[in-house]
Amino acid sequence: MAVIKIDTTQYDAQLSEKEQRITSQFRRFGVNTLEVFSSDPIHYRQRAEFRVWHEGDDLFHIMFDQQSKEKIRVDEFDPAAPLVGEVMQVMIENLKGCEVLRRKLFQIDYLSSLSGEILVSLLYHKPLNDEWLIAIKELKAKLSSQFKIDFIGRARKQKEVIGNDYVVERLNVNGKELIYQQVENSFTQPNAKVNIKMLEWAQALCEPLNNDLLELYCGNGNFSIALAGSFNRVLATEISKSSVYSAQYNIAQNKVDNLDIIRMSSEEFTQAMKGERTFSRLDGIDLNSYNCQTILVDPPRAGMDTLTCDLVANYDNIIYISCNPETLERDLDHLCKTHEVKRFAIFDQFPYTHHIESGVFLQRK
Repeated sequence: MAVIKIDTTQYDAQLSEKEQRITSQFRRFGVNTLEVFSSDPIHYRQRAEFRVWHEGDDLFHIMFDQQSKEKIRVDEFDPAAPLVGEVMQVMIENLKGCEVLRRKLFQIDYLSSLSGEILVSLLYHKPLNDEWLIAIKELKAKLSSQFKIDFIGRARKQKEVIGNDYVVERLNVNGKELIYQQVENSFTQPNAKVNIKMLEWAQALCEPLNNDLLELYCGNGNFSIALAGSFNRVLATEISKSSVYSAQYNIAQNKVDNLDIIRMSSEEFTQAMKGERTFSRLDGIDLNSYNCQTILVDPPRAGMDTLTCDLVANYDNIIYISCNPETLERDLDHLCKTHEVKRFAIFDQFPYTHHIESGVFLQRK
């Protein structure tokens, strides 16, 4: 059996290395100490993706070594959440003996939640016919006695959903349950327990603030829903249609009545704020009625463009969540002309890798 094992004795050292590296990189912004939020050292990923290897009658998950590109058999995967680990083994057991489900299968994706739901996506190099649908429904019925499980089948120009195409996550954040729909192939935080720490950190920042909040790149409402209770009103933007749908679902589930989410890119919102363009998507929303003194941004790895940086610099309080220290450093060069860093945190979303999530709180000088 091939097991991807983690040497957990190395965890503290790898996190310490990240802390030292980030402190050194951002010292020129006045950052001398970091708030450090660790991960569970094992079973921390709520989602995982594997290629599938066929070898005679055998069938197993594989990964590719990033350097050598050699395939690595994976029967057990220590980074995966316990539920993902369980379902991985059950899936292989059931796929091996079912020709219609295993034939031309080349990838399996797993998306799970702390609340016990899991979605399994099967990717094929063949059309999915009625025979496949019958077989996958039988498998869902069989496994549903053991798991709260749904399936998606994907082939070229084809998507078959058996159940839901999402899981519902329930996070306990500062003693309150927050509900989040997380859709397949949409961005969600992979390390749910570290996400809770991020939300609690942001809530602590916002507790003494008031007036209104603007959030750019809000995704499924992960931050805006958690922070809505600290502000009179919240306005959030997101470009992904599926994420906006999830955000609206999450607003309703969490009974948040002071949050509006509009489907716009940060560039479009900047144009709207400057009065350079009008958008039908803003019908019924008076941007001038908001008294936003705080802005939260959680941009993609590319960071923010110059115009968005200019917009962000107009706000007294800036909360910047970053998954890329290099673009964060570039954007802080821009923002620190008008603002100064008050708090800097790192969140170990991706243990045993080079990656680190950062949270920065800036206030106007």
